[in-house]
Parts: sequence; C-alpha cells; structure tokens
Amino acid sequence: MSATLPAPLDVRLMNVTATVLFAGVAVAVLWACGGWLLRHPAFAVGRIAVQGELVHTSAMSLRANVAPQLVGNFFTLDLDAARRAFEQVPWVRRAQVRRDFPSGLQVQLQEHDVVAHWGPEGSGMLVNSHGEVFEAAADDLEADNLPRLVGAPERSAELLHLVGRLAQALAPLGSPIDTLELTPHGGRRVLLDSGAVLELGAGDEAALLERVRRLVATLPRVAQEQGGRTVAALEYADLRHASGYALRLRGVTTVMSAEAAQQAARAARAPARPAQARRAVQNN
Repeated sequence: MSATLPAPLDVRLMNVTATVLFAGVAVAVLWACGGWLLRHPAFAVGRIAVQGELVHTSAMSLRANVAPQLVGNFFTLDLDAARRAFEQVPWVRRAQVRRDFPSGLQVQLQEHDVVAHWGPEGSGMLVNSHGEVFEAAADDLEADNLPRLVGAPERSAELLHLVGRLAQALAPLGSPIDTLELTPHGGRRVLLDSGAVLELGAGDEAALLERVRRLVATLPRVAQEQGGRTVAALEYADLRHASGYALRLRGVTTVMSAEAAQQAARAARAPARPAQARRAVQNN
C-alpha cells in the first residue's frame, strides 16, 4: 500500500483562505438580505387589531394615538414599549401586545372599571374597582352618582373598601355617601348626599362601623323626640366621643350620652316602652 502524502503547506493555506473568504461572503450576503428584508415595506406595521370590551374609547382612536409612537417594523418592534404606549391612553388599564405575521399586531385591552372619584373637585382623577387611582375625563362617565374619596393615594384601596362597608351601614338613613375623606390626623369624615357631615374619628374598620351602627340604630327615635323630626333633619354628627355622640339637627343641637344611646336603642326595639334616656338639649 502506498501512503498518502500530506498536501503542501501552501495548498493547505490556500484552502483555508478560500474557506474563510467563502464563509465571509456568505455571512455578508445573509446580512445584506436580512437587512433588506427587515427594511422591506411589506414588514412595516400596517395593521393593529384591537380586542377587548371598550366603553370609553374606540379602537380607531387608539390606533390613531398609539401608531405614531411605535418604532420599528414587525421584526424590530419592542413589544414592551408598545404595551406601555397603549397603557398610557386614558381609560386603558392593561394591554397585551403580540405580533401577527407578516405586518400586524394583536392588542388585547382591559379598560378601567370606574367606581369612585378621587381627590378634590376638578382633579380629574378616578378610582377603579381594584382601588387604583388613574386619570381620565370624568365627562365620559355615563352616570355621575359615584362617591368621592379624598386622602393619600397609597390608601386608595383601603378607602374604597371602607366606603362600601359604610354605605351598607348607613343605608337606613336613606342618603348615599357623597364623600369619604381621610383627615390629616388619620380620622375619617363622611359627607352624605343630604349635606349631613359625620365625623367618624380614627380607629380600625370594626370600630368605625360600630359607631355608625350605633348612630343609625338610635337616630330615628332621637330625631322624633326633638319636635317630631326625622333622620332627614340630620346636619352633623360627631361620633368621636367614647361616651356617645353629638348631633346637630335642623333647629336643635343634641348631646347624647352612651347610657342614653343604649336606652334609646332598647326603646327603638320595643316602642311601647318609654325611654328613660337623659339628654341635654340646646335650641339653636
């Protein structure tokens, strides 16, 4: 058998050089073709399909507002940046964006479900059902019978939960809650639709609800005994007193002790039994 002689060094060098040159040319061609494809108008984002239950905005206006902010084509577009652009549109809470070959985007949107106003009148801030504060035009609301919450934004979820509990407890008074405010000293203040102000004071939710229930249980009888008035005569109630609460009815200011409140509550449960409550009454 004859042994195979190795190729000369110059031949091996030529083969390596040719291989490297061929690979370089192939990479350059692929790079050029790829760049051409990426820049080809066929892959420019030309269609944005918007899905979701939209009440306060339209798919057409969304596309018109967001499309100028989209940078790149189907392949180079930053989907996270596109998502943020959609979520900056008023009333949009969440957006999911994905590519739709060859030149489209699929966008799934979730709008804010507004349940309350936030901050002082004219602030333009609203609260959704998750307790999140957002900015949108309140003029777009179909009905403007929502309560107003005032306080620190980081406590918006807490206030939203509390206003729901208070609305249930105060329902027998027949006047919805207009405003629930977190006062500078940590207390809560309620303004009813009737204009009556309730100073609830500080404390946890259970303590606040207990004060409100005591007021609701005894107010009808107290108002009746002050010249035949009804709960609609309520102008102001201070529930911050440990021994009871103070009332201001139209034309009458009443200070009620805890003992009197308990006796009035018992009397309310048994109307035939005369009340023995002690009250201090001062005519306005």
